[in-house]
Amino acid sequence: MKSAHRPGRLAAVLLAAQLAGAGLTLAAAPAAHAAASDAVAKLPITSYSALAVDSAHQRVYVADSNMGSYYNYGVIAVYTFQGERITTISTQQHVSGLALSDDGSTLYAGEREKIMRYDTTTYQLIGGLYVSTDTCGRSLAFSGGKLYFTTPYASSASQCDATLTYLDSYLPDSNTAPRTGWQDYGKLQLEAGAGDRLLMGQPLNAQAADPFLAVYDASGQTLVRTAGRRFADADGKGALNLKDIAVSPDGGEVAVADASAGTRLLNTGDLSDAPVGYPALPTGATASAVAFSGDGKYLARGAAATGSTPDLLVQPADPNDSTAPLEFAFEGSLDGDRVAPRGLEWSADGSRLFAVSTNAAGNQFWLHIIQPPAVQYDVRFTDALTHSLAQAVAGEPLAVRGKLAYDGPAPAEPLKVAATRTDADGTHALGTTTVKDDGTFTVLDEPGLVGDATYTVSFLGDLTHRPAEDVTTTVSVGKAPTSIALTAPAEGSLSTGVRITGTFTAQGKALPDRAVLKVTRTDRLGTGALSSVTVAADGTFTVDDLPRTRGDATYTVSWPGDDLHEASTASATVYVKR
Repeated sequence: MKSAHRPGRLAAVLLAAQLAGAGLTLAAAPAAHAAASDAVAKLPITSYSALAVDSAHQRVYVADSNMGSYYNYGVIAVYTFQGERITTISTQQHVSGLALSDDGSTLYAGEREKIMRYDTTTYQLIGGLYVSTDTCGRSLAFSGGKLYFTTPYASSASQCDATLTYLDSYLPDSNTAPRTGWQDYGKLQLEAGAGDRLLMGQPLNAQAADPFLAVYDASGQTLVRTAGRRFADADGKGALNLKDIAVSPDGGEVAVADASAGTRLLNTGDLSDAPVGYPALPTGATASAVAFSGDGKYLARGAAATGSTPDLLVQPADPNDSTAPLEFAFEGSLDGDRVAPRGLEWSADGSRLFAVSTNAAGNQFWLHIIQPPAVQYDVRFTDALTHSLAQAVAGEPLAVRGKLAYDGPAPAEPLKVAATRTDADGTHALGTTTVKDDGTFTVLDEPGLVGDATYTVSFLGDLTHRPAEDVTTTVSVGKAPTSIALTAPAEGSLSTGVRITGTFTAQGKALPDRAVLKVTRTDRLGTGALSSVTVAADGTFTVDDLPRTRGDATYTVSWPGDDLHEASTASATVYVKR
């Protein structure tokens, strides 16, 4: 595990503050300085079974097992990293486990009789396989290029906690699901780790007074156990009461949320106790979840607690680092009462912690999106936003420029800002833009509507920088100009007529149809309309006319404009002879 010694970096302070908008409080105890919960989403589920984080596409998946009836449908809710629900995947059977392929392209979901595969860009079902029936809820993990899943079966729900459960595998290349030969009693829990490791833990149940934790090598075709441990002593005390498992990013250590012992820290090689463990959870808190940040610097510990006792601690992963943790106490109808079992996951870069909380009854759930405590340096936009072209026009490129300044050392990776445009058609995300070494950035856009467009640029923070206050500018977007150029002869005649050629040009967004131009002729007898002309695909057109009298004849060609383009006109005078 990577060491995380940071003297003074997360200065401990006494905080007791109501966090804006979420009813979330920082416990009145030493707490590291960090950003609070960025967002809290109320989940559309009544029973929680799994949480999966897709860092490649910045998506969060939450599964609702919905196992109250054989005929119930399951639900997988899909969220952005900002907490916005973008879709809900409905399954035809209860869904009780989720896992992502190594490249994040495929989401695996365990149903009652099937393992289903979903595309993580379209959320469409791309395949599946019938497997042995599960009546109690599966656990899924992807390791060594294969999916592993548990298959518990019981004739009634009352038997699920102690039923016999099989460990099966799913081989995507052959679309088969062979049994591994490993099985035991209870709702066995799986967790994947670095180096093609697979961990399996046994919850405390009537058939297992001394539950086990095991480590397997999943690199080959056969699952090989490399370490195993039961925890009870000779007097039967100290048995494992498993709620969650997490493997450090380097694969060297395992953290276990044990409802009886708190947080255990073990060596992955033989599952022996690490030389230094983590401090006990606050009095009254029972361990329910655990997760390492993707960079190995931080550990999140979830718990079930009442009142102001913390339900979530975010602290250095190195147990030798005594920096005080950031402590969250979830209280009430706005954020739940405790962290759900197996309810913690990080983004791969450690920039976000996702926590599922639940109420005491276990029938309501919330998704919290929390910035880690490493966010410590201030960041600010130093100048007002500018833009060019000076006059923005609909359908043409526009550059919005600004400058970002930050405290502390230079970031390891370039900072990025996010931008939106708000116009009469709503708010539109413009993606992210990399900040240059001198702090400047340029957001490129092509506004599509005439009127005011407000550009908002945000810096959301990263592992070492706090979010900056947004900066905005309002740009008046005008209609794109058009022009008509005429080429006319100096003289024409009543017998041979007059031919005028021209070119019509429209900037901005392409016209939906070819422009139709109005043509008039003004001579000594007055002004009259001639036949309209349609502009060719290359923008050219021709006006042919037989004049009605001698003398000067002025030909005027015009286009009335549309919602996105200005009108234009041009004239040419020809002397008409007999």
